[in-house]
Order: sequence, then C-alpha cells, then structure tokens
Amino acid sequence: MKPKKNPNAEIGRNSSLYFMIGLTSVLFVTWQSLEVKFYEKETKVSEVVQLTDDLKEEVPITEMIKTPPPPPPPSAPEVIEIVEDVVEVEETVIQSTESSQETYIEDAVVSIDDVVVEEVEENIVVPFAVIENVPVFPGCEDLTSQADRKACFNQKVQEHIKNNFKYPPTALEMHITGRVYVQFVIDNQGRVTGIQKRGPDKLLETEAERIIASLPKVKPGEQRGKTVSVKYSIPINFIMDNDKDD
Repeated sequence: MKPKKNPNAEIGRNSSLYFMIGLTSVLFVTWQSLEVKFYEKETKVSEVVQLTDDLKEEVPITEMIKTPPPPPPPSAPEVIEIVEDVVEVEETVIQSTESSQETYIEDAVVSIDDVVVEEVEENIVVPFAVIENVPVFPGCEDLTSQADRKACFNQKVQEHIKNNFKYPPTALEMHITGRVYVQFVIDNQGRVTGIQKRGPDKLLETEAERIIASLPKVKPGEQRGKTVSVKYSIPINFIMDNDKDD
C-alpha cells in the first residue's frame, strides 16, 4: 500500500522562520505607525477691520479780546542840561580795630578797678551728723543745745511720718512689705530737695517719697556762720499688722 503523503513534504518545516518574519513585520509596522507625526493645517483667518468716521469736535467760538499796545517810552529831551553837584559828600573813614606794632601794650591792658568780680555762692552739703547748727524743726525753737535740737528734729520727722503714713492699697493686696531707705537734702532755704529712695518695691518707694516731700519748711542749718544744705537719711518700715505701724 502506497502512502498518501509525500515523505519529503513536512508541514512544520521552517515554521519558526516564518513566525519570526511575521513577528518582525508586525513590529516594524507598529513602530512606523507610532513614529508618524501629524501637523495641523494652517488656517487662514481673515481679519475684518471696521473703520469709523472721525469724531468731529465742535470748538466753541470765544470772543477775542484785543488788548491795546503799551504806550511808547518817553522820548529823550532835545537839550540835556548838566547839573553840577552842590552838596559835597563826606566820606566815612572806617578805622581799623586791629593793634599794630605802634600800639603800646599798656594801652590795651584793662585796669583792675574796672573788673567786677561776682561772688559765686557755693552750695555746700553737710551731713546731719556733723553739722554745727542743725536745722530747726517747727516746735524746736526753744531748745538751745545742739544735741537737744538734733533729738527734737529726729522726733518731729518720725511723728510726721506716723501722722502722714498710708499703706498703698495695691501693696496690701499683693502683701508687699519691706523697708525703704530715704535720703534727702534740706537746702539753705530750709526746703526739702533731692529725695532719693531705695526699697523692695516701687509702690513703697512712691509712698515714702510722698511722705518726705510733705515735710514742712524748717530753719536751715549753719556751718561756720553760713547757711548750708544738710543731708538727712531715715528708713521707713512697711509692715502689715493690725496696727499698721511704720
């Protein structure tokens, strides 16, 4: 029995070669289709320009004011008369104030009698502890001893502080206590000046300054027979208790 197929005819022969050729062809066509560029066609746009008529602005007719021309300048006289100067002008001679070699030195020296010397009062400040004649507080005039006057002055100042002492309300609420050191000067007129204070809080310092500033005018102190300023210091205690003593 003869075979129906030709033994030399193989269906699967070169199938892989055909497959590779087909795949390569498909890939090439796909790549070429991706590389193709499309450009937009230029469109011709026609611009229509509309021209409008020019605006005609009517200018109002104004009245023309004609000003007369200025008068002509006066003409020169035909005959010019020459007038001679009658009044003689005296020239003012300005003398120099600078000294020259011919000026004597003795003429430029001012006499001593013409010089007025004014005495400048020197404000001397003496501490209260070493002053010869202490300031006299009102009510201490009858005392003759300096020691008694010092003691009386200290007592009167302390009484003044007690009578005028007021604890600051804000300091009471905040429970602020402490000692304020106050230093002031009684000038040669018997007035309190130059108050300086140092304490734990501004409220207490302000109250201490108010008390000292209200001191009355006293008789000024004297040093070597001349009124001088006297420096005085005193501490003021701010203590919170039932009596509120200072």
